[in-house]
Amino acid sequence: MADVRLAVASRTEIGSARSGRLRAKGTIPGIVYGHGNDPVAVAVDGRELRTALSGDAGLNALLDLSIDGTSHTALAKVLQRHPTRGTVIHVDFQLVDRNQAVTVDVPIEMIGEAAKVAQSGGQVAADMATLTVNATAATIPQVIEVDITELEMGHVIRVSDLVLPNGVTTDVDPETPVVTGLAPRTTDAGAEEGVEGEAAEGAEGEAGEAAAEAGGGDAEAAAPADAE
Repeated sequence: MADVRLAVASRTEIGSARSGRLRAKGTIPGIVYGHGNDPVAVAVDGRELRTALSGDAGLNALLDLSIDGTSHTALAKVLQRHPTRGTVIHVDFQLVDRNQAVTVDVPIEMIGEAAKVAQSGGQVAADMATLTVNATAATIPQVIEVDITELEMGHVIRVSDLVLPNGVTTDVDPETPVVTGLAPRTTDAGAEEGVEGEAAEGAEGEAGEAAAEAGGGDAEAAAPADAE
C-alpha cells in the first residue's frame, strides 16, 4: 500500500474560538502525537484531508505526513465529526513505525451469495461492520472478507471462522458472531397471530357460556315472584 502525501501546518493558536475560525475557512484543526514526542497542534486543508482518506484504504491510509516540511509516517487515528452535519471538525494523527504493529478497525466485506438462506426465505444479518486487528502499518488490510456462500438458515459465521492475512491478528473474542442466517420473520409472526386468534376465540366462547348461565339463573329466580 503506497503512502499518501498530506501536508499539515503547525499552529500555536488553540482554543474553540480559533478552531471555529479555521473551520470557517475550510481548514480542520488537529493534533499529531506518537513515538514519545510531545503532541503538536496542526491544521490541515479539509479538501486535501478528504482526498487523502478517500482511497481504497479509507481511514487506514498510510500517510506521508509533511509537518512544516518535515516528513513523518502517520495514520489518521481519530476523526471527530459534527453531531448533526457529520462534517469532520477535528483529526488526530498518530505517528507510526511501518515495522511495528498498530491496532486499527478494518471494514468487513461479505462475498458470495447465501443461496440456501435465500431459498428458505431467510435473510443474512451482518453482526459486525468492522473488525479490530493488529498489523504493521504497511500491511493493514483494506477489508476483511467473509465468504457467505455456504451459510445456511440458523448458522453463524464467527470471528474464529475468518481468514486473516499473514501477520494480521485480532484480540476480539473468537466466538463473536460476524454474520448470521436468520429465519423469515413472517413465520414467527404468523404463528403468533394464530395463537392470538385461538386465544381470542376461546375467550369469546367462555364469555358466551358465562352470559348464558347468568341469564338462565335470573329467569329461575324471577319465576316464583310471577307466580305470587
